[in-house]
Amino acid sequence: MIYRFKATMRGNKQFLREYEISSSATLYDFHNFLIGDLAFSPDQLVIFRGVDKDGVVCSEYGLFDMGDGTIDNITLQECVRKGEIVFEYVYDIFNRRSMLITFTGESEEMPKESYPRLVSERGIRPDQFSSEHDTDEEFHATVKPSVADEPEDDYSDIPEENEEDDED
Repeated sequence: MIYRFKATMRGNKQFLREYEISSSATLYDFHNFLIGDLAFSPDQLVIFRGVDKDGVVCSEYGLFDMGDGTIDNITLQECVRKGEIVFEYVYDIFNRRSMLITFTGESEEMPKESYPRLVSERGIRPDQFSSEHDTDEEFHATVKPSVADEPEDDYSDIPEENEEDDED
């Protein structure tokens, strides 16, 4: 069975990723695919928080056991069966940066496809360690005005060439 997930970021309507992955894959398998797709550093601590349909955090899975299991021993199928249909994927623990990964459905495996796979994408990848472009407001605040909006340069201090020099 193949599961489909949608990844979004709070406050950033520009970022969207849709993934397909085997239901028997572990959270660690998913993590490895995410860091490859998003170009994140592989040497950082991460947490998957399993969230139910009511928005309640049911479990926390990490590289080290925090009481609910480790990401290399928990499968996506186990999480979905427990009702954890959303994951908060915390990829920067110290700055509390995360994305929401929502279960959107299941389908049969297509024989000529390899999984996990990126199905669709929109927006710029988040920088793992930078707070720039976290939200639409921050993004638009950092965008430089167009050239047409900038004042013209003042070249009055540069002497013009003499026309006499051109005639020689």
